[in-house]
Amino acid sequence: MMQQEDDLRALAKIMDFLRAVSILLVVMNVYWYCYEAVLAWGVNIGVVDRILMNFDRTAHLFHSILYTKLFAVVLLALSCLGTTGVKDEKITWPRIGTALVAGFVLFFLNWWLLDLPLPLTATVILYIVTVAAGYVCLLMAGLWASRLLKNNLMDDPFNNENESFMQETRLLTNEYSVNLPTRFYYKKRWHNGWINILLPQRASIVLGTPGSGKSFAVVNSYIKQQIEKGYSM
Repeated sequence: MMQQEDDLRALAKIMDFLRAVSILLVVMNVYWYCYEAVLAWGVNIGVVDRILMNFDRTAHLFHSILYTKLFAVVLLALSCLGTTGVKDEKITWPRIGTALVAGFVLFFLNWWLLDLPLPLTATVILYIVTVAAGYVCLLMAGLWASRLLKNNLMDDPFNNENESFMQETRLLTNEYSVNLPTRFYYKKRWHNGWINILLPQRASIVLGTPGSGKSFAVVNSYIKQQIEKGYSM
């Protein structure tokens, strides 16, 4: 039990680390492609500049505005896979799809904002706001999808769905039969059915633990129905 708890804590730390790296890549993207504004605001850091230049020279990380965003989204998706949460009835696949589409559009399709004929500060703020909003939407979609998938797997913890099957719903009678009414669960619905013992004289056995209701549910029905049909028992 303690080992399992330790494993869960370790997994949570790994997921937090992946998400932190993902956010760092988004910040690097903003820093690199909004560098003019960073210089104008006086928030540039020489060490960071050299590190990013080395990244670009060795890994071509900033050869396209999409590269860092793609890496960030991949790490974000991995971090969402290991996240656990409480299921919410308001979380639905259409809602997840809406958040995913909105996040994709805001996060990936906003490069043109940097080319707008507006003051530098205005374009940079628009770019930062759309990137942040898109990232939040993608994060929400990932968390919701992960929770919904994991909880859907646990909707049937006692395996009732897989163990259920269609049973006899017709009432079949003859001069010897004993018919026991039933109620069974199948395909997320309750159905009324019948257990039809058409030839009880061949052999009948009732098994159950003491107090399980054998006499009430089966034996009494046998006696009642056989007497109604004129048998002396």
